[in-house]
Amino acid sequence: MRTEAPPLIRLQDYTPPAYLIDTVALNVRLASTATRVEAVLQVRPNPDVAAPHGALKLDGEALQLEGLELNGLPLEHGDFAVDEDGLTLNDPPQAAFSLKTIVCINPSANTKLMGLYRSNGVYTTQCEAEGFRRITYFLDRPDVLSVFTTRIEARESDAPVLLGNGNPVDAGKVPGTDRHYAVWHDPHPKPSYLFALVGGELGLVQDSFTTMSGRKVDLRVYVEPAKVDQADYAMDALKRSMRWDEEAFGREYDLDVFMIVAVSHFNMGAMENKGLNIFNDKYVLASADTATDDDFEGVESVIAHEYFHNWTGNRITCRDWFQLCLKEGLTVFRDQEFTADMRSRAVKRIQDVRLLRTLQFSEDAGPLAHPVRPQAYREINNFYTATVYEKGAEVIRMLKTLIGTEAFRRGMDLYFDRHDGDAATVEQFITCFAQSSGRNLDAFMRWYAQAGTPEVTVATRYDAEQKSFTLRLAQSTPATPNQAGKKPVMIPIALRLIGPDGRELDATGENGAADGLIELDRAERTVTFTDVAKHPVASLLRGFSAPVKLTDDLSDADRLFLLTHDSDPFNRWQAAQSMMLSALIVAQASDQPQRAIPVAVVDAVLSAAADTSFDDAFRAELLKPPSYADVAQGVGTGVDPDAIHAALEALRGVFARRGAKALQAIIAGAAEDGPYVPDAAGAGRRALKRAALSLLAARGSAEAIDLARRQFAEAGNMTDRLSALSVLVNRARDRGAPELETFFTRFRRHPLVVDKWFALQAGVPHADTLETVRRLMDHKAFSLDNPNRVRALIGTFAAANPVGFNRRDGAGYTFIADTVTQLDTSNPQVAARLLSAFRSWKTLVQGRKILAREALETIAKRPNLSRDVSDIVTRSLA
Repeated sequence: MRTEAPPLIRLQDYTPPAYLIDTVALNVRLASTATRVEAVLQVRPNPDVAAPHGALKLDGEALQLEGLELNGLPLEHGDFAVDEDGLTLNDPPQAAFSLKTIVCINPSANTKLMGLYRSNGVYTTQCEAEGFRRITYFLDRPDVLSVFTTRIEARESDAPVLLGNGNPVDAGKVPGTDRHYAVWHDPHPKPSYLFALVGGELGLVQDSFTTMSGRKVDLRVYVEPAKVDQADYAMDALKRSMRWDEEAFGREYDLDVFMIVAVSHFNMGAMENKGLNIFNDKYVLASADTATDDDFEGVESVIAHEYFHNWTGNRITCRDWFQLCLKEGLTVFRDQEFTADMRSRAVKRIQDVRLLRTLQFSEDAGPLAHPVRPQAYREINNFYTATVYEKGAEVIRMLKTLIGTEAFRRGMDLYFDRHDGDAATVEQFITCFAQSSGRNLDAFMRWYAQAGTPEVTVATRYDAEQKSFTLRLAQSTPATPNQAGKKPVMIPIALRLIGPDGRELDATGENGAADGLIELDRAERTVTFTDVAKHPVASLLRGFSAPVKLTDDLSDADRLFLLTHDSDPFNRWQAAQSMMLSALIVAQASDQPQRAIPVAVVDAVLSAAADTSFDDAFRAELLKPPSYADVAQGVGTGVDPDAIHAALEALRGVFARRGAKALQAIIAGAAEDGPYVPDAAGAGRRALKRAALSLLAARGSAEAIDLARRQFAEAGNMTDRLSALSVLVNRARDRGAPELETFFTRFRRHPLVVDKWFALQAGVPHADTLETVRRLMDHKAFSLDNPNRVRALIGTFAAANPVGFNRRDGAGYTFIADTVTQLDTSNPQVAARLLSAFRSWKTLVQGRKILAREALETIAKRPNLSRDVSDIVTRSLA
């Protein structure tokens, strides 16, 4: 492992590659401890780079070089050099040449799960961002696009299924041996990070899809043989994704076969390798007995996301890793739109904003803040973040809002036509929309360049005599690491004025503020609406039209009015959230938090949630209080996690006391009346029941606990079973011990369900949960080698249990620090992601801030840290 500080890589230092690799012919002979990879590269000097081109450095890591030829002739030792970073040709030809390398690698020893590794008997690859260099020597950067042909060979008994990128072109037995082979060819040039191969014993679910041009595509979903019956929903989601992309974006699939492979050891959620997507099995396997509604939706959205990458990421990739948002933010936007069309658009918007505020707003406010397009990095693996993904998607959504749906579609079509086969940049992407809309979008680019969450304030004034309504708007963005000064950004603020009768007014604003949109593109702006007969209430930032923090002068009466009358479902929900959040901020600073909760607010939310004209999923969202992160951000600095938890408990308690009958009625009305179906309507009904039961049990009443026990015993699906178990684990005096034992006994052979069992116990908001977590680490079902299991137990404790993680004595910090250093030697990516739990440590009350810093400093002093962990801890302490 490298011990030196990783170098700082800057966007401004980008230079195109001096050499290009047009074709790659790989011959991979799989063996558990000694896989041999023969690579023949057709290399040529880049004509866009001035000659002479100098030495050629190919990236390589953990490779044993066994052979090296240039144009068919062996190279002498003085002609090349090998070090821990790769292979250098000292004086390569200044014309096209062929380079052949033979290396040996050990897949079974690859605990980093990057490159080629073997897990549960299956050979798997993960090459994004820089994993291909662990397979063979290569220019492992996204702007080198090559056509790959891959021959894979293995003992047939070890790996009866052999898969690669592209289309199958040959397969057969190796004469005189117990081995067989398969050859795959991908005709589309791609960067090395999209390379994939799989070899192992796998079950298959197979179907087909006919594209809009009439081509028939072979669809395959590979899973462990015993889990084939859990892959049908994944196939259905894939077919719906393919049809939706044709209808929504005009994008048709381009190969003869599309494959998904589910594996149980995977650092990420999934990977969009061309034609051969490799998935964490969490996002493929689903059945009524083993998966919740959230799991089904997760399968649907992640499969869509990876499939959509075929155009936004594969056919058009990113020039360098600074442009990561170009493929990820755009594709998140696309998968959000897909889910909105498959389910409830209003509820999907609320869920996406919840996630953004919880993860990305916190990231923007802490030491790990960075722009959507970073300007520099030391370890690119640490920039697969909520800022790149979720905020990146919000930037795309704002772009569509600003230029309109038709111009946005024209811009996307232009982008696909102009840059198909390119490694593109954000500037090239935005230029397409400037041309399609006829607008200057230079100022919009600041969203990509500046870190931090903009804060918008709005003050309103009604002049009864002039019949005018004025809004004074201002924006500012707090300083972030390495960015003290901020310029105004282009913020689209969707709004409507609502009259006392609950109807939207047809008021016209000065300065171009018509059509329900104000563009706040400067530090301050004043807009006046005329012919406003009566004092209206302003519905601002409708649909959450920009990723900003909004402070307005609405009263609770105004918010109650919006909760009742606003036609925008997001702002109805936001009105309820704002009222609850204001109460929680007061309550967390009080010695008697329950007295600080206004019953009128709780009654209003209960009344809105009882309105059956709303769909059930929306009613469920109304019943969910603001998150811990929402309250912490509202407090700002001097955050006391215990005080926030007490305030949230007080709010839930008032709901239980004021709304017992209403909540019981909701639960009774949401009873299952037929077989389980994971559709939007059924999921909404179960979500409403889950939200109501969670509030009803907030005071731990015997009646609510008995109801949860009955639901657990009688549940016919995992959603109802797990929601009942959650109530028991968190509220029952015995913490649901009998039910936990029953649950584990029944599902002990289902690893993804066992993950839920671990996560439930790790998330209990008590100071003694740390002892539970330590005990569970010794459980026979736990392993630090399995990323899913680590995320379920330790990740849940660190990231989703602020009470346990932020214990007053600092033991939670010490535990995560110790676990990170232990994991860092085997899987640095997983270790570094655990460290993100410290992202808000600087906002804590002084005592805990000191303890958190000490834990981080302890990690920083450890010798031989990986680049992943070293980068995170250094930036966290800066």
